[in-house]
Amino acid sequence: MRRFARRHPRINFVLRSVIVSSAVGGGAYGFVAGSRSEASGYDPNAFAVGASFLFAIACIGWALTNMRLRWLRKKLRLLTMHNDALVDRNWELKEAEERARQLFEARGDLVVLRQADGTISAVNDAYCVLAGQSREALIGSRYQFEVLEQTTTATEAGGTGTYDQKIETPRGPRWIAWREGLVRPDAGRPAELQCVGRDVTDRIEAAHALRQARDQADAASRAKSRFLAMVSHEIRTPLNGIIGMNGLLLDTALTPEQATYAKAVQSSGEALLALVEELLDYSKIEAGKIDLEPHPFALSGLIEDITELLAPRAQARNIAFGSYVDERLSADVVGDASRLRQVLLNLAGNAIKFTEAGGVTLIVEPGDAADDVTFMVRDTGIGIAPDAQARIFGEFEQADEAIAQNYGGTGLGLSISERIVRRMGGRITLESTVGKGSTFTFVIPLPGAGGDGGGRGRPPFEAPDLTTRSVMVVTPHAIESSLIARRLQRWGAQTCEVSDIAVAQALLAERCWHAVLVDCAFARADVTSLAASARAHAGHRIIMFTPAMRNEYRDTAALHLTGYLVKPVRAVSLAARLAAPLGNASTGPAAADGVAASTSRPASAVTRKLSVLVAEDNDINAMLIQALLARLGHCATVTADGQAAIDSWLAASTSGAPYDLVLMDLQMPGLDGVEATRRIRACEASLPTRRIPILALTANTQLEDRKACLEAGMDGFLVKPLNREKLGDALASLAASRHLAA
Repeated sequence: MRRFARRHPRINFVLRSVIVSSAVGGGAYGFVAGSRSEASGYDPNAFAVGASFLFAIACIGWALTNMRLRWLRKKLRLLTMHNDALVDRNWELKEAEERARQLFEARGDLVVLRQADGTISAVNDAYCVLAGQSREALIGSRYQFEVLEQTTTATEAGGTGTYDQKIETPRGPRWIAWREGLVRPDAGRPAELQCVGRDVTDRIEAAHALRQARDQADAASRAKSRFLAMVSHEIRTPLNGIIGMNGLLLDTALTPEQATYAKAVQSSGEALLALVEELLDYSKIEAGKIDLEPHPFALSGLIEDITELLAPRAQARNIAFGSYVDERLSADVVGDASRLRQVLLNLAGNAIKFTEAGGVTLIVEPGDAADDVTFMVRDTGIGIAPDAQARIFGEFEQADEAIAQNYGGTGLGLSISERIVRRMGGRITLESTVGKGSTFTFVIPLPGAGGDGGGRGRPPFEAPDLTTRSVMVVTPHAIESSLIARRLQRWGAQTCEVSDIAVAQALLAERCWHAVLVDCAFARADVTSLAASARAHAGHRIIMFTPAMRNEYRDTAALHLTGYLVKPVRAVSLAARLAAPLGNASTGPAAADGVAASTSRPASAVTRKLSVLVAEDNDINAMLIQALLARLGHCATVTADGQAAIDSWLAASTSGAPYDLVLMDLQMPGLDGVEATRRIRACEASLPTRRIPILALTANTQLEDRKACLEAGMDGFLVKPLNREKLGDALASLAASRHLAA
């Protein structure tokens, strides 16, 4: 009936209307008819009361029914709205599910769900494509890819396992990166294993190719290092003979023409040696094999050694060259002195080469940080154009081709210096103006040695107290004058810089001078006249000259001078001169030499004739070493290989006349120098003999070769080309360390 009513609402309405009308009409008719009969006992009052009561009940029923209908309609509206929201939400979820499915399928990741027994319950299209089977065939099966290779499984914090797997597929072997984790598809059902895989074949192959390329590059680098070591040895070996023998030739009696030619050979050999050193340094830096060896060293001593080494080159070009080290710096610092020396020699050497007039200054001052030290190399040379400054630190770069043709050079010095400074934790900068000069500045950390606590340490020497005292500096070179005046002002002196002898003569009578320093660049007669006039006004009258003019001013007393200083002037020598009592001012050359000697390197401590065993397979180098030792007053025995050296050492040790020193070449036919040293050290342990010093004679400068020598038991190195000064210094160093008997 409800189904009929829903299908035919009008017929349902008519039927309901007829039934209701019939019920109402029949009830009313029966009531009226019953109330009018004589036996009904009709009472109008009771009838009215009953009718009113029935009407009230009908009204109450109608009201309750109406309220119920309104409540139902409200609930219906709420249900309708909720149903609409559920429909919209269901549509959104379906749309999001479809979007997620499309996105997931588009990524190409493999997805498979497996039950506890390994049965596949769901897969995506990417998995089906890689497996080469349909979805219907895979679901319900236990299909597995054939595993060719697999890495170790790594478990993450959330329990997810990750690993890489090389599998065999219809498209060939592929690398898949899997992520596995348990998921619960529905409540009350066991968890399933969800595996998500990504094809990383390209990444694995690229990494493999990268490893192969790296291995090939490492092999090429090692081959390059071996080649450079071999080339270095092969070049240095004949260079050792050329430079060494030419040095011996220059010590003989030669005509002026022959001496000129011999000096040209010496200069060319040294230039070739410098080129080889630059190429080797550049190759080491390029290969990343530049290693720093920090050790304590005297900073001021290093700077003054560099100044003295380059001063003759500057004097030959008739330009000034000086240095200044601030006394606030530590006397000893910790760093790689050899690399710092290399950088400063490159910068200062370039500055001298490109300066035609004026001069070059090397200034060392404290940096902003506690351990930082600032180095400045300033010149008055040709300068560098702005466009060239940006590339001046590149390999094989120079300012322009004309400069390269006029001044020469490979363009490697600045590149090597910049990389060394960067390796030492600093940065080098350049300020330059064309035609006015350049300033190279770099700052590197050099902590103080000897427990300075990271701050400034003790001064390198005791500075004199020149407070309220006046010092006159008479020199035509403004650079030297300014550096000396700056140091004197640091000591408290009042300085007066004069560049003309006549002006200096006029200023003598103005005050009482503690000292007058006069440069030898003036004529000898002018210097003598100024010194004579200053006797009544200055306690110290000091001449400053170059080493080449030492003999010309040897008798300082006759020239009314109280002493002299050798240029470039060392700070400690200047301090000693000015701190000397006026009444005891030294006038003799011995005292003056003593001041200079106090800061110079000590002479050779080897005073007796030594017996030296030389293991050298090259006849020319053997002849050179034998001649150098003879000139130093020692006796040499030469052997051609390592085994012969061992036999000679054993024979001398057992006969009671042991050798004092062994000079061992590293590369020899048969038994090389490293193995020969090992055998000598092993024999020493079983023989009642003292440990003999062994120095390596090597043309290789590689760090690996030096480590091998030290591990074998050698005591030091002599790098070819070898000269008398190097050999004498090595013997003196061994004697100072008590390896040799003096």
